[in-house]
Amino acid sequence: MAHSVGIKDVARAAGVSVGTVSNVINRPDTVATETRARVLSAIDRLGYVRSESARQLRAGRSRIMGLLVLDMGNPFFVDVARGAERAARDAGLGVMVCNSAESVGEEAEYLSLFAEQRVRGVLLTPADATGRNIDSFRRHGIPFVLVDRVSEGTTECSVSVDDVAGGALAVRHLIDAGHRSIAYVSGPPGFTQVRDRRTGALNALAEAGLGPEHLRELPTERLDVAAGRDAGARLLGLADRPTAVFCANDLLALGVLQAMYAAGVGVPDDLAIVGYDDIEFAAAAAVPLTSVRQPAVTMGALAAEMLLEETEESEERGAHAGRHEHRRVVLQPELVVRRSSLSAR
Repeated sequence: MAHSVGIKDVARAAGVSVGTVSNVINRPDTVATETRARVLSAIDRLGYVRSESARQLRAGRSRIMGLLVLDMGNPFFVDVARGAERAARDAGLGVMVCNSAESVGEEAEYLSLFAEQRVRGVLLTPADATGRNIDSFRRHGIPFVLVDRVSEGTTECSVSVDDVAGGALAVRHLIDAGHRSIAYVSGPPGFTQVRDRRTGALNALAEAGLGPEHLRELPTERLDVAAGRDAGARLLGLADRPTAVFCANDLLALGVLQAMYAAGVGVPDDLAIVGYDDIEFAAAAAVPLTSVRQPAVTMGALAAEMLLEETEESEERGAHAGRHEHRRVVLQPELVVRRSSLSAR
């Protein structure tokens, strides 16, 4: 096994103390020019790379921010990660991106990993609706910000979108187009977003003088294209098939669109479809998809900035000073109308 070059090897090769090598690496202005040049030459010759993990343990702070999302297969979360990474990079930090795959167990494992790695803080879209994973993680004293979610019973910082307003935008659009029988392909009912978008849909129906019976919910176990195709098959089997469908995200909507295309059902003439998130694939679908847009990149960047603000304030105040004042930022969604919902009724 090859010998790992350490700081002692550099000191020996340069004929200086370990402390001098440390100063060259961390405080080069404190070292004489000739000595600094000799140490840097030894570092280059030996191929020394300092241990970032050891440096973090000594300094008590990490240059890594954790990001745990529900599904990295969903372009929405890729955009969230892009925003977070951009803000972290501007602050000289890196981002460790992990995917819970909507699994409570995997979420718990990654949160434990973040605690072991002593990350600077965590951006989290929770999979566990009970909040138990968050409660367990909170004991480590690592700051975290909730992204695309405000969990009940927590007071931590969060960045989310008004999903009640988003659901209302989607269904109000369908009602204005003349639809009176609407399906809601909802995803797992335990997710707050799913419930809030349903609430918004029911609010829009009530505004139009229509009761909740005008919204038929088709829950799915996951929020992906395969679950959307399954929901589409169930929709095709209904005797009194709705004339429009609102989906809790764009992946579900794309799956429904695939099922309709395979069955020869015209979109939007036979069935209007509205999705949610406005991922890049929405506009590129065979029938461009109407969708409720969430500012995903902005959400990720804002969440990262809030986390940095919290950790920097904590360091400036010291461990025994006042507590950080948490904030909840709620962004507004926007309806983007495309051909999938533009049938004439």
